[in-house]
Amino acid sequence: MKKDEFKPYIPADKITPEFTVTSVIMGVLLAIIFGAANAYLGLRVGMTVSASIPAAVISMGVIRVIMKKDSILESNMVQTIGSAGESLAAGAIFTLPVLFLWSKEGITEAPSLITISLIALFGGILGVLFMVPLRNALIVKEHGVLPYPEGTACAEVLLAGEEGGASAKSVFAGMGLAALFKFVVDGLKVIPSVITAPLKAFKTELSAEVYPALLGVGYICGPKIASYMFAGGLIGWFVLIPAIITFGGSTILYPGTKTIADMYAAGGASAIWSSYIRYIGAGAVAAGGIISLIKSLPLIVRTFADAIKGMKGAGNSNSTVRTEADLDMRVIGIGVLIMIIAIWLLPEIPVSPLGAVLIALFGFFFATVSSRMVGIVGSSNNPVSGMAIATLLFSTLCLKVTGDTGVHGMKGAIAIGSVICIIAAMAGDTSQDLKTGYIVGATPYRQQIGELIGAICAGLAISGVLMLLDSAWTFGTDKLPAPQATLMKMVTEGVMEGNLPWNLVFIGVFLALMIEVIGIPVLPFAIGLYLPIYLSTPIMVGGLIKLIVTKRKNKTEEEIKEDDSKGILYSSGLIAGEGLVGILLAILTVVGVADKINLGNYGINLGQGGSVVFFVLLCASLLYAATKKIKKA
Repeated sequence: MKKDEFKPYIPADKITPEFTVTSVIMGVLLAIIFGAANAYLGLRVGMTVSASIPAAVISMGVIRVIMKKDSILESNMVQTIGSAGESLAAGAIFTLPVLFLWSKEGITEAPSLITISLIALFGGILGVLFMVPLRNALIVKEHGVLPYPEGTACAEVLLAGEEGGASAKSVFAGMGLAALFKFVVDGLKVIPSVITAPLKAFKTELSAEVYPALLGVGYICGPKIASYMFAGGLIGWFVLIPAIITFGGSTILYPGTKTIADMYAAGGASAIWSSYIRYIGAGAVAAGGIISLIKSLPLIVRTFADAIKGMKGAGNSNSTVRTEADLDMRVIGIGVLIMIIAIWLLPEIPVSPLGAVLIALFGFFFATVSSRMVGIVGSSNNPVSGMAIATLLFSTLCLKVTGDTGVHGMKGAIAIGSVICIIAAMAGDTSQDLKTGYIVGATPYRQQIGELIGAICAGLAISGVLMLLDSAWTFGTDKLPAPQATLMKMVTEGVMEGNLPWNLVFIGVFLALMIEVIGIPVLPFAIGLYLPIYLSTPIMVGGLIKLIVTKRKNKTEEEIKEDDSKGILYSSGLIAGEGLVGILLAILTVVGVADKINLGNYGINLGQGGSVVFFVLLCASLLYAATKKIKKA
């Protein structure tokens, strides 16, 4: 789709309230709340929930319903600032807890509040600044190519609230059902969240999470991208895991500490995935990222060239057209330079001059990869931790080669990895928000300022949240296992001590190269290989439902487009509803209410059979919502 074919909801020549005191205050509050809630979730289960849509729904409710204001751009600004907290938390909790874990082992001193704050702050700001020059290339020129599921869904939510009628009903019907479903699964806990079918003859298992958001993401992404992800999952779980179990037998293969047979007997296929496949997946994601960057270089070069040309006569932005005006490239360049120099010079951040250079190079690299990747699979499935693993592998190796070894080298590697991880998370969130803004007609440079405000506030708040959680429950325990951070710790120690399973990493690299050679997009496949299959399966189901909706022979092309639009609206509601209740349940858990509403504690549980029934009904509801006839007035 060409740029001139797309018309945003609010035209470029129309001025409406956008960057207001109300939107900034609400956005900052949501950024802090969502950041805290997602930090807890990520440390508990290793994953976070996207906050863009919940923030949009909350802002729309407050601004339109309570304050009686009619301003879609103001609501969009609230979600832009608010979602920054969730993304920054996602990047921070995957790496920074390693410093706390080392302090418990007596390897290092406990990190200070200032150290955590500065790392989070610099990573958040750099993530936004690195993304700005990419907006034209990824958001504008590839509109209609990169779906940006959460960004598109967020825009649909805002537009549905603006237009009302049948569109709003589809969104809010999806929201209501997803909210109820999420509360039943994770609040009342009367059914398991994962359906698992052990396939002992094949020495593996097929599993699927029953969450509505994953089904919605699959529908919005479509069958092709969903199938590439599922293919990666199948290679991992139906080829590599059975092969490791079959040929491993009584062998103890690092990083495992038991024989393959004992590991499989104790933990099933999931134990093999956790110990081995994640390294293979990390190698594939790293290779996919490099391939993606190489293929994107011409587009990136053209983007920078356009930015420099536009800078000459456009004052503080690259365009005089409101909906095309980005932050001035001179501001971006100076801001990045100041951040890198500060990271190098400030003693609170244990990074050497080489580390600062690595942050600049890897930061822009993974900001580019992350921004494109979330355009394919969405922020919720953006493997930020995979990028952090790739960064830690390279940076730790570089520090070791240059003589920066031992405790200081490991702390430096984690600091580098933390900044890069936050950059990748923030760049992905910023691109989703800018996609929403592009659809509704927001002013890009105002959104970019909003992202910076959200990053700064969340960066200052996340240090206190991490300190509080560690003092309350302690990282690495059953209550806060911090799974991703534990993996990062093992990778860093493994490289410094020279015992990392490079063979597994390079298996992933060459798998990615093979996939590229046969013409399949590498990143969706690599993501499917890296993530557990229970995430890829429901996404695949969502893609299949979209295939059924769009390939019916008894419908005209116009009718199919209308049905697909209804499906996207409903899917947007599914993502929004689960996100809102996910945040609510995180807060309830933190304040100690979650255990009181857990019916599983009282012996009420429908088992996997209940999960299957509920998931089938959820799929049927999506299919019905997309194909039902709507009476027109």
